[in-house]
Order: sequence, then structure tokens, then C-alpha cells
Amino acid sequence: MRRAYVPTIAELEAFRASARYGTTIRAADQLGLTQSSVSRSIGQLEDRLGVALFHRIRQRLTLSDAGRRFARDADAILDALHEATVRTMAFGGQSDMLSLAVLPTLADRWLIPRLAGFHVAAPDVAIDLAVRLETVDLETETFDAAIQRGPVEPGQPGMLRLFDEELVVVAAPVQLDGRASLDDAELAALPLLQQSTRPTLWLQWFQAAGIDPRTTLRGHRFEQFSMVVEAAVAGLGVALVPKVLVARELTAGLLVMASANRIAGEFPYRLAFRPGTEDRPGLREFLRWIAADVATFKS
Repeated sequence: MRRAYVPTIAELEAFRASARYGTTIRAADQLGLTQSSVSRSIGQLEDRLGVALFHRIRQRLTLSDAGRRFARDADAILDALHEATVRTMAFGGQSDMLSLAVLPTLADRWLIPRLAGFHVAAPDVAIDLAVRLETVDLETETFDAAIQRGPVEPGQPGMLRLFDEELVVVAAPVQLDGRASLDDAELAALPLLQQSTRPTLWLQWFQAAGIDPRTTLRGHRFEQFSMVVEAAVAGLGVALVPKVLVARELTAGLLVMASANRIAGEFPYRLAFRPGTEDRPGLREFLRWIAADVATFKS
């Protein structure tokens, strides 16, 4: 049973529109309602909450302190309801929907090109894909699973190890000037493209080379590996990136390996999910498919 003090959707919509436009007349126009119905909804909302949400000056409405605080919550509630509605409509006739969070460049360059295979294996499961740079907390966020980098213990519940990270140096062919590869001193003399969320990668690469570490931190900075890769293709410098993210550029000849060396990333790529949810049909199908795909990918 709905509690009497909980606002209706109509009241929240009327409040948000009136807060945005400053008059019930314009709010009514935007909502396709009469001015009297908008005014009545606001009055009912204020009665429910026991507080004035607006200061009324002539025909203008200005949010009170309580109104400003409530406006943020009302926006969040209505936006969340809209998102949930769209997500449910997108569900359509499919038997399950799997919500995934994935590292941005990994989603674009590794996962999405493979999802056609998952659709063949599980045609009744829809994917709701979002990107996240930061580590996802599956206890507080609504994702079913997340593909990111992180530690994995053998037999760890709720965790599937996908593959190790192998970092390689790549560059546009023109950067090598006809040479097969470059030594560390030659690399250090070129512009080093920096990934701002992992700023110590070049330091790790040069740590045993006796090169002034201050020079390895200079260069253009980019937030995502996809930007670093595009900058390398454009000839802006050399890039130190996970090999899995530059496979298509290497195959196409847009980039070449600039060094025969490579380093291992600190953590592997992993798929994390809440322990105990692995028997849910959509997640079960995805776990089965990605395990098989990764086995093929690594071979």
C-alpha cells in the first residue's frame, strides 16, 4: 500500500517543470496539461511534504531552500524511472537481459566485435553494455557483471580469469624510418604518448634502461587507450598499450611493433559477478560463451 506522504509521478513532474521554467503556465505547456492541474499538483505535493517548495513572487516561482534540495532528488527519481522504463521496453520478447560494465577501449576493440558470436549462442539474451574506467562495485551498482583488470585468486568465487595483459610499444611506420625496431634510447628520443589513468607505464618500461625517468613522463596525455592508439596512428608519437587493443591496427599495417620487447601488466583481465548469481540464465550463458571464446582467443 502506497504511503500517503509519498508523491505521485504527476506531482513530481509538475514540480520539476515548474522549478525549471519558473511559472506554472510554462510548465503546463511543456507537460501538455492545464495551468490549474499543475498548480493543484504542486499544492498537493507541498501538503504531503509539509513544507513550501517555492517562494511565490507575483506570478513567478522561485525554489525555496527545501525546494532546491528536493529538486535534486526529484530529478534523480524521474531520470531513474525513465531509464528503467526504457530498459524494460528494450527487453522486448527476449528471455533475459544482461547488464555489463566493461573498460571503454576493451569494449570497443575486443568485446563488441565478438558479441555476434554470443548472439548466435544465446539469441534470447540481450546485452545492456556500459563502460567504466573505475573499478565497479557489484554490491552497490546494478550491473550483473564487469570486465576489468584486477587480481584473481584460484577458485575465487564470482571471478573468471580471462587473459593476461601484455603491453607492447607500437608506432606508425613512419616513426621507425625504415628500421625493424628501436632500442630504448631511440624510443626515449621520440614523443612518448601517455595514458593519463595509468601514468607509470613508460616508467615501468624504462626502469632497467638507465634513462632519466623525468623524460619518460613527457608527451601528449590521453584519458583512454583508444585515444592513445589513434594518436599513434596519426604519427604523434609511440604508444605503450595492451596488445589486445591494437590487433586490428597491426593487422592493417597502420601500426607496427616498434620494439621486440614487451612487459606484463600487473593484473589480468577478469570477469567479475556476484557469487551465487552464476545460475541465472543470461549470466550462465554469457559465462559459458566467454570462457570458450577466450580459450580460442588465447590459442
